[in-house]
Amino acid sequence: MKLIEHAREHQIICTSASILGWDQETYMPNKASEFRAEQLSWLSARAHELSTSQAWREAIEAAEKLELHDDPRMRANVNEMRRRFDQAAKLPVALVSEITKTSSLAKRAWIEARQANDFAAFAPHLQKLIDLSKQKAEYWGYESELYDSLLDCHERGASTAQVSLLFDQLRQPLSALAKEAAEKSALSGLQLPAGPYPIDKQQQLNEAVARDIGYDFGAGRIDTTAHPFCTTLGPHDIRMTTRYDQDDFTSSLFGVLHEAGHGMYEQGLPDANPGMADADAVSLGIHESQSRLWENHVGRSRGFWEKWYPLASSLFPQLKQLSLDEFLVALNQAKFSFIRVGADEATYDLHILLRFDLERRIFRNQLIVADLPQAWNELFHELFGINPPDYQNGCLQDIHWSMGAFGYFPTYTLGNLNAAQLFHAAKKDATIASGIASANYGALLTWLRQNIHQHGAIFDPAELMKKATGEVQDPKYHLAHLKARYVD
Repeated sequence: MKLIEHAREHQIICTSASILGWDQETYMPNKASEFRAEQLSWLSARAHELSTSQAWREAIEAAEKLELHDDPRMRANVNEMRRRFDQAAKLPVALVSEITKTSSLAKRAWIEARQANDFAAFAPHLQKLIDLSKQKAEYWGYESELYDSLLDCHERGASTAQVSLLFDQLRQPLSALAKEAAEKSALSGLQLPAGPYPIDKQQQLNEAVARDIGYDFGAGRIDTTAHPFCTTLGPHDIRMTTRYDQDDFTSSLFGVLHEAGHGMYEQGLPDANPGMADADAVSLGIHESQSRLWENHVGRSRGFWEKWYPLASSLFPQLKQLSLDEFLVALNQAKFSFIRVGADEATYDLHILLRFDLERRIFRNQLIVADLPQAWNELFHELFGINPPDYQNGCLQDIHWSMGAFGYFPTYTLGNLNAAQLFHAAKKDATIASGIASANYGALLTWLRQNIHQHGAIFDPAELMKKATGEVQDPKYHLAHLKARYVD
């Protein structure tokens, strides 16, 4: 099928760009940023030209004429490839190139501005990315508001109105639960022993854990960066990164568990037809369900630490000051804090509600860049009751806006909801439940491979969740999980 050949060529271009992007975030010297932006811009333009070419259109039309009634998977594949072509064809190649170049430069500017605690230095880059994203949204079209198309880009089938209604429903119970959890945690008085936790020992623990839960180091690796991420550089080449804090070994460990969840999803996708829809993840809300499941439902559980606390205590002798029970209490503390990536489960989603509200106001032209820091601080105080002391702990803390990734943040909470529902469904199998209790996760990973990974992007996220769990997305599982762990 000619479409499969085109899809593979397109993937080769995109993954070549991913290699340059991964290098930019890990090992690239600072002075290389200008030319790297040109490289990435050129590659994105070539990929876009190919995926919107007449040859690609004809390949799709030819595939649509084939008798595929006996192959529903390939029929779904072709339908999704058509949807992607129609969407991509709406964007001028010059705009795609400009977005890529602007984002590449903005990432470096964000790193420098964050280090210098200087929002004004980043503001022009942010403004340009917002302007370009508005242009992109106009070309794509939208149902009710500009933000719809940006959200749909990351979570297929989602609308701003639906997410807003869901978040409005979550805000009160999440706020009440977070407050109760923080108050209860404050009474315990337990915390992790002081560092240092040597980085080489952290790396030893992280690799052992990632390997044990199923991350394939024959098809991946761990590196160090300013903001943890996982990226696919091609079939069987899934890279994840973390960052280290010598005062808290759990920061890097949970970063690795989170990114390993992303990585195992990518490693579990079918590889027969690279570049086709069934070889691709369906959405960020599903992707985040994998990372949050392994990070939180597995990594913060008693069964997990019954297995790993002895090794952790041998690597970090100060942990021997705490019994396992005391360690678990110290580990699962709820506290209102400034930084999203270090937030506990009980307060994490409030960080997402804040970002969703601000992004929506930006794209409704209700908030300008110059007023963003103040708007951030005011809403943060409303949700958390504390005031960010600076930009580093406020509106400069995340890399996403420097990537032009507007509409991305809501998928973190969607991922949390999905993770709790999937974990609940998987545990109905006695073999999986027993494995989870004893920290043997092979059966759980197999269940995720069968119910999520193998389907790639041939089903919409909502349909995939219903097929996997037998229910439509329901927040009750996430709320019940938080209540059980942090309040009851």
